[in-house]
Amino acid sequence: MITLEKLQENLGYRFRDESLLRGALYHSSYANEHRNENIVSNERLEFLGDAVLGFVSAEFLFSRFPNAPEGELTRIRAALVREESLFEVAQALQLGECLMLGRGEESGGGRHRPSILADCTEAVFAAVYLDGGIDCARELIHRVLLSKGDIEVAESRRRDYKTELQELVQRKPHQVLRYELVGQSGPDHAKVFTVAVLLNGEPIGEGSGHSKKEAEQSSARAALEKLTAGN
Repeated sequence: MITLEKLQENLGYRFRDESLLRGALYHSSYANEHRNENIVSNERLEFLGDAVLGFVSAEFLFSRFPNAPEGELTRIRAALVREESLFEVAQALQLGECLMLGRGEESGGGRHRPSILADCTEAVFAAVYLDGGIDCARELIHRVLLSKGDIEVAESRRRDYKTELQELVQRKPHQVLRYELVGQSGPDHAKVFTVAVLLNGEPIGEGSGHSKKEAEQSSARAALEKLTAGN
């Protein structure tokens, strides 16, 4: 566990009202177990944080890609603010070390569950917004999520590598692609899957991810890089 002081250092933001930050860390399971203490879960803050994140990311992309059509901006934003991206932000900020969880959720690995940490990230964004206004929230979101590297990752994630690979190999007749799960590791709440993609029975790429779908996309990307190398 880390202190609120340390969390604020990680955020690069000092709260005037620390109760807002504390409120962003109360999971519903903890609030339910402490009803007699009038503790409110972070779900309302998560709701507001989702809207703040939506506005800030839309504003950023509107400016960053002045010629992109609405559909393209929507796809980039969806990739940028997806659960996986928010989970990575939570890990960088060490939000899991501050979460207040109920006993059942704690024992079930909730402190490391991507969905819980992603929701907490949105709640923290809302807490900063309520404490310091939209400019402070915008600065934080830009710094932890909307950097150049994050945009590149988002643009990468929005691509459908499996479809691209399928279209590439179908330029020749009688090509058969198959994805095969070759390994998995880690606890149930944070499993990592490894998938190999085979072309006519021969492996041409391998990749990993926190879901089989993500691992398949990763393996397809590796295969595309291999097949198009030197082109």
